[in-house]
Amino acid sequence: MSKLLEKIKYIKQLLSSKTEHSVARILFNYSLKVSTAESCTGGLLSSRLTDIAGSSSYIKANFITYSNEAKMELLNVSADTLEKYGAVSEECALEMAEGVYQKGYCDIAISTTGIAGPTSPEEGKPVGLIYIAIKNEYAKQVKKFEITPTYDRKMTKYLFTQTALEFLSEFLEQNYINTTMQQSLSEVSDIP
Repeated sequence: MSKLLEKIKYIKQLLSSKTEHSVARILFNYSLKVSTAESCTGGLLSSRLTDIAGSSSYIKANFITYSNEAKMELLNVSADTLEKYGAVSEECALEMAEGVYQKGYCDIAISTTGIAGPTSPEEGKPVGLIYIAIKNEYAKQVKKFEITPTYDRKMTKYLFTQTALEFLSEFLEQNYINTTMQQSLSEVSDIP
């Protein structure tokens, strides 16, 4: 019973999360544009980012590339990468982010590829596994996350998007907010 209550409490916290609002605030404040390349999240990340009024100022194009063919045709993910590492891999996530970034619609690209379940089509890769990649002009990062596979598919997708938004928020903070603050501090210390 306590596990059920713990699960309900956790889900309630996530559903009341306003991560997309804090991401939107940073994008607005720094006049940045973001584009998504989604596989396992099926457009839910894009939906959450566009739930904010005025989101058209920071989103111009998003891509849902569920199939390998779409990943190759729309995002230039290489067939070699898909064959060697699979669609659910660090390498594929990074190529997806690089592919959407190269389209020129954004300052920051974020991609998601994973296994939402309830079964695992990729041999040896568990339900709840997701790779998220983010790229801008100066940096690229890819992270692997694993979410408890006990949730249903819809909740797993939601948790994937929450994880992606939190990662995006961290990336924005590291690459824009902290950088701007450091530049401002160095300018102040340069004053005679």
